[in-house]
Amino acid sequence: MNYVIYLVLAASVLALSFAFYFYKSMMKEDEGTDLMKKIASHVRKGAMAYLKQQYKVVIIVFIVLAILFFVMSLFDLQNGWVWFAFLTGGFFSGLAGFFGMKTATYASARTANAARKSLNSGLQVAFRSGAVMGLVVVGLALLDVSVWFIVLDHFIEGADKLIIITTTMLTFGMGASTQALFARVGGGIYTKAADVGTDLVGKTEYNIPEDDPRNPATIADNVGDNVGDVAGMGADLYESYAGSILATMALGASAFSAFVATNPILQYKAVFAPMLIAAVGVLLSIIGIYLVRTKEGAGMKELLGALSRGTNTAAILIAVATFVIMYLLFGKETFAPNMWWQVSLSVVVGLLAGVIIGKATEYYTSQSYKPTQKVAESSKTGPATVIISGLGLGMLSTAIPVVTVGCAIILAYLCANGFHIEFTAANLSMGLYGIGIAAVGMLSTLGITLATDAYGPIADNAGGNAEMSGLDPEVRQRTDALDALGNTTAATGKGFAIGSAALTALALLASYVEEIKLALVRVDQDLPNGVEAAKASLVDFMQAYNVNLMNPVVLVGVFIGAMMAFVFCGMTMNAVGRAAQKMVEEVRRQFSTIAGILEGKAEPDYERCVAISTKGAQQEMLVPSILAILVPILTGLILGVPGVLGLLIGGLATGFVLAVFMANSGGAWDNAKKYVEEGNFGGKGSDNHKATVVGDTVGDPFKDTSGPSLNILIKLMSMVSIVMAGLTVTCHLL
Repeated sequence: MNYVIYLVLAASVLALSFAFYFYKSMMKEDEGTDLMKKIASHVRKGAMAYLKQQYKVVIIVFIVLAILFFVMSLFDLQNGWVWFAFLTGGFFSGLAGFFGMKTATYASARTANAARKSLNSGLQVAFRSGAVMGLVVVGLALLDVSVWFIVLDHFIEGADKLIIITTTMLTFGMGASTQALFARVGGGIYTKAADVGTDLVGKTEYNIPEDDPRNPATIADNVGDNVGDVAGMGADLYESYAGSILATMALGASAFSAFVATNPILQYKAVFAPMLIAAVGVLLSIIGIYLVRTKEGAGMKELLGALSRGTNTAAILIAVATFVIMYLLFGKETFAPNMWWQVSLSVVVGLLAGVIIGKATEYYTSQSYKPTQKVAESSKTGPATVIISGLGLGMLSTAIPVVTVGCAIILAYLCANGFHIEFTAANLSMGLYGIGIAAVGMLSTLGITLATDAYGPIADNAGGNAEMSGLDPEVRQRTDALDALGNTTAATGKGFAIGSAALTALALLASYVEEIKLALVRVDQDLPNGVEAAKASLVDFMQAYNVNLMNPVVLVGVFIGAMMAFVFCGMTMNAVGRAAQKMVEEVRRQFSTIAGILEGKAEPDYERCVAISTKGAQQEMLVPSILAILVPILTGLILGVPGVLGLLIGGLATGFVLAVFMANSGGAWDNAKKYVEEGNFGGKGSDNHKATVVGDTVGDPFKDTSGPSLNILIKLMSMVSIVMAGLTVTCHLL
């Protein structure tokens, strides 16, 4: 089986090669007029300056945590690879965001210039530039996974070899999650402070268009699209993708550990399966990318259809390919001759769940459908009713994703178990493996689904460049169409990421139990209260630790986890509010003190607004991010294993629903504004338009800061708990 890991490594090289090819193809496109180049240069410089400052803060946090993990390994609370694995996970996550953002800052002006030729030209440049992000994320993740496996497989020996390897590799998942949280929170605060300041003063107070060069916060707003919606999103989905693969590898090693003595190759096959599915998904994503094109004059439904053609084709092909992969791995195993197609069905379940969640999100957030149009219509009676209708829409929109994920969990569990529902140790292990591999299936075509997401901010920046450069109204009309499509694809991408986070987090819960069992082996003393039995199986573990809903410690943990979702959102929302307030004050100051700015005779001080957003994001991102790391550690030290499991369950259930609500409300408010700007209900500049602008400013931190950060919070708390399992066990055995 050793050659299989090199196939995964080859897939990562293929993804990175195509990412480089799409990047070079984009760079060959004409950037447009001198003014277009100048505006793009301002945005690029501001984005890179912010990212440099963010990485300075993040590096300090990573060094402190790496030292902590190193010290823990000296006391045998973790193995010696953990601190280094943690650093590599954070490095690759940050690198994915950096490459994606660099591409986006070069692509926006080129997209605007391509839109001067045709709508399809603009779509091609923007989408394939977004594909750079998608392919870089999957390429770097598979590179990290495959190289680490090769290294650890060489150095680690023993009966529990694969369990130790896979649980150790989860540590670089924590590194990726930590970096992603800083990127999402910091980038989200930056972009929404600039966005809110731009809209509230420019649109509602001075009645000037979006992306008008007279607005001092315009450059900061465009910079924010890149640092929040590109760099932050890239780091976010990198950790989602890597986390789902790593958790499923760990579950596979555990589920098939009983066969190590009689058929050791079987455990390797279970560990390699999620990696192979992801590797084949790379190739099929590239095929899907080439299928995305549209005709001139296409409306929203035609543009959505163009993107859906690529994503749906990739999804169908990966479903077929999964059956082939599973047959080659498990088809000739006599002890379970049907397992290959049963586990394959779990992957199909994950794919279908992703499609349903994406379609539901599209329905609730696209301006082509009634829910968002009704939010726009509510603007007739002012901003208050826009807020109320958007909140109601977001709450209602949680039903389909929650039911879908619930059905996916049960179906994936049953499929992997051969449709046996008995709750035995063997069935539970295989069922959890099925749930994990369903998450891998959902994310297997991330190369193209992330391309549709990263495309959004590129199109948004292209529209800004077209407006500031004074291009023909026809060009702005095309970029507006691409931008509106981007709002929907971004909302769909967030729903997709949140849905996969729910499945991955459930798999990580089981991985936490496996790490606790390994920690018990490391501190193998006279274990009290029958905890010795906890080393046997997952069912024995739950009984030994009294993990059930009648245990008050578990319930306290559940409440803390639910609270964390709301406290975290409250902190990030308030952070955006404080930073936005400073931005509003600065924009007002410049409008009132710089003579000739409104007449277009004087240039605003763009750099001052960029500096305000940068400083605000740096100051505000640290506390909520550190809180997400500290709470699982403190819960483990105070409440022990049952409290931590309650924390993770409460955080998962509440965080998932809250994230869907916030993402969909924000997306609906944004597209309701776009719907009015197209000439409906009074059009631009009307009181109805101003009402939807207010709704959009409320929705901005919903959909781009707090909401998408929650799916990282869910997984980061699980990852931290796994890494700190040795400390938790030791503390409660002393």
